[in-house]
Amino acid sequence: MTPSPSAALKEPETDTRAPRRVRHEPRRRELKVKQVEKISAHMVRVALGGDLEGFTSLGFDDHIKLFFPDGPPAADGSPQVASRDYTPRRYDPAANTIEIEFVLHDAGPATRWAEQVQPGQPLQIGGPRGSFIIPLNFDWHLFIGDDTALPAIARRLAELPAGTKAVVLAEVDGPGDQVPFESAADVAVTWAYRNGADAGTTTVLADALKTMRLPAGDYYAWVACESLTAKALRAQLIANHAANPKWMRAAGYWRRGAVAVHDTHND
Repeated sequence: MTPSPSAALKEPETDTRAPRRVRHEPRRRELKVKQVEKISAHMVRVALGGDLEGFTSLGFDDHIKLFFPDGPPAADGSPQVASRDYTPRRYDPAANTIEIEFVLHDAGPATRWAEQVQPGQPLQIGGPRGSFIIPLNFDWHLFIGDDTALPAIARRLAELPAGTKAVVLAEVDGPGDQVPFESAADVAVTWAYRNGADAGTTTVLADALKTMRLPAGDYYAWVACESLTAKALRAQLIANHAANPKWMRAAGYWRRGAVAVHDTHND
């Protein structure tokens, strides 16, 4: 059957709730530490300034590469470095600064650097290569994560407008690791504690999610934590909380027993 002219000319409907990707031209930048602030028992905020002209970060869970000194110089005298992914927590073009928050949770190069960092020290960054932009036109938003996800969650909450509803489920070791969230949105926060257990070894997020009464309506779910935990939480949300897989982003910000891992779990 030949379609009618009106059918042939009809524009395809656009999914206004579909996230979109924006690519950026990444480059390395030489920065210097401007300020260091301990904001919880195991988290340090570092403000960096310097070569930030043209820096662009449009997504709250963007990642930039940070390059840390790692080991003695190579045979040719050049420094050895290790790169790790971090969320740009806040970028202030007027002050020409970017803030990064470090979880002090292991003995790797990032933690070693953050434990001793002082104003004036140099640090190279690269990226972000792109941004994943999630629309706001949902009835509410769900954020689930462990310590490593707190900077991204805090950034998103700070960006949400008044009249938006958000629910946060966050895992930390104990009350001393809670961080304040500033937001114009209506935000409900539940903290789940490991109480001394190693990160990535407990089911405290899954257990807390089972008991939560979530709002009605369509929602976007964002999950970031240890990789296997994130994968299990994604399945739990779909099976038990009517989550739409198309309206969800589940990421493994790290993987227990591995180094420098970033996984994305989807269909």
